[in-house]
Amino acid sequence: MTAMNVAMDGEALELQRLLSENLLFPVFQPILDFRLRAILGYESLIRGPEESCLHRPDRLFAVAARCGRSADLEHACREASLRAFAAQRLAGRLFLNVTPGCLLDTRLMNGHTRALLAELGIAPNRLVLELTENQKITDLPGIHEALQHYRGRGFQIAIDDLGEGFANLRMWSELRPEFVKIDKHFVHGIADDRIKFHFVRAMQDLAEISNTLLVAEGIERSEDFICLRDMGIACGQGYFIGHPERRPLRQLTGPALMAFDAQSLTLTQMTGGTGRLPTARTLLKAIEPVPMHASNADVIARFEAEPDLDVLPVVQGTQPVGMINRHSMVDRFARPFRKELFGRKSCELFMDHAPLVVDQHATIQELAMMLSLAPKHYLFDGFIVTGEGCYLGVGSSHDLMATITEMQISAARYANPLTQLPGNVPINEHIDRMLSSGSLFVAAYIDIDDFKPFNDTFGYRRGDDVIQILARLLCDAVDERLDFVGHIGGDDFFVIFRSADWEMRCWQVISRFAEAVNNLLGVDERLRGGYMAESRRGELNFQRLPALSIGAVRVGAGECESHREVAAAASSAKKQAKKQARNLHGESGGGSLFIERRRVGHGETQPLRAPLN
Repeated sequence: MTAMNVAMDGEALELQRLLSENLLFPVFQPILDFRLRAILGYESLIRGPEESCLHRPDRLFAVAARCGRSADLEHACREASLRAFAAQRLAGRLFLNVTPGCLLDTRLMNGHTRALLAELGIAPNRLVLELTENQKITDLPGIHEALQHYRGRGFQIAIDDLGEGFANLRMWSELRPEFVKIDKHFVHGIADDRIKFHFVRAMQDLAEISNTLLVAEGIERSEDFICLRDMGIACGQGYFIGHPERRPLRQLTGPALMAFDAQSLTLTQMTGGTGRLPTARTLLKAIEPVPMHASNADVIARFEAEPDLDVLPVVQGTQPVGMINRHSMVDRFARPFRKELFGRKSCELFMDHAPLVVDQHATIQELAMMLSLAPKHYLFDGFIVTGEGCYLGVGSSHDLMATITEMQISAARYANPLTQLPGNVPINEHIDRMLSSGSLFVAAYIDIDDFKPFNDTFGYRRGDDVIQILARLLCDAVDERLDFVGHIGGDDFFVIFRSADWEMRCWQVISRFAEAVNNLLGVDERLRGGYMAESRRGELNFQRLPALSIGAVRVGAGECESHREVAAAASSAKKQAKKQARNLHGESGGGSLFIERRRVGHGETQPLRAPLN
């Protein structure tokens, strides 16, 4: 027997030892819900003893596959993971890795796992079966039928490593999973790579259409964390959030919290008043929670004493661990002998172990998106609001919907009716938020030169077309993650840039606008670079085509106190751009970009200390 065969036989014996003596143990890596600033759940990753040659999972599963014991190993992994998850009373969902070939294992299909869940007190809807693509799928219809079986029992489904294997997209289309994990290749460096950004954005579009939550794997840098969060990706996982550990973190650590605080300012015009962004704290109602050791009889008594109380949050210390719904609880205890059987037992027995828990800084839009994707019972239960992981109060879906309606009415009131872009009020609010945050930005005032003669000659309909073309060009040219586009009125627009390449984007808009205006006219007018228009005296004169003048002002931290100073400086720069256009182009047309090279602050101009980019 060769040394290699001896080693292989030794590994097989070691695998048998680990399985028979229950020596496998899980480590749990947290999965963060970006929208809620809270831990959604944990992925279980299996390990062998540290002194074992099968300590690493890649070697462990390779030996099991060679020995034909993959199903035995996965069964042992499931049981070890579930028991450790329950023993630590970890909150949220548990993601269990399952290979497609093991989905038909009788120990998973015949109710053994379901019985274990009941024994451990874990609700089936807290379990997510995460399909890994380390073996080729040959029977997709069979897999689909098996997953329907599991869904019928309350389990949820996830697909791992989207983008790594060729079958992922077909599986997504066929299986309609609740979660899809983005391969770490597309996540690492996404903040600096526009190609990766657009790939993930395409995945996000598919997720929204298919009602799926994306989980970005492999987050290791704060820049990528912030980028993914600002893109609207639902969930994240990686070393930056938390390492896999036998006793994982239960709330966010310093670096992740700091990254949330450093996130990009929201660009929405849906605000709750001057410069104020509504958050979960806005909806908070301080309801005294019940401790987890409280009895069911105590909970019933509390509901009877407070008729207006629809839900009761359950806490362990200061950390929320569950939610009890009045109607569900009363219905259970209305049945014969329930009070005698369960009255003295812990309220943990009937509580929802996976309530929606949100950080106080979660925005109203994030809450609305979360509820639209969540199971229906969350609409009735509402959500728990926390601050740094500690219980603060409860928010209701009814109050959330009322707030959203109010915000939409406010947004519509201040939007430009022609372009639907934010008008003066939201523009000013956004500038003030930028100033208060101390962010560096560029304020650009965009105006269409010679627009009135064009509007008078070709009519208001054609003039509106020009304004709408400019609006689309501006929205296409900016980085939607960083920049803000507003419509002051008429042919005047305002852009707040935080993109490092803002100057190139301005020239891009100038060039594309000239091309678009050319396409609106006939061949003769395009060749001449203008058209004949009637002056106020009734005389026909040659008129150049509309062109753009852009005045840009860099604004550094502490250089301006309010939006009024920024607007005045940008307006002055725009006038210089128009003057520059006349000097450079005369009657021949063209566009102009004027950049104010002096610092503007507190009503005076001073030399710029440092450029934005």
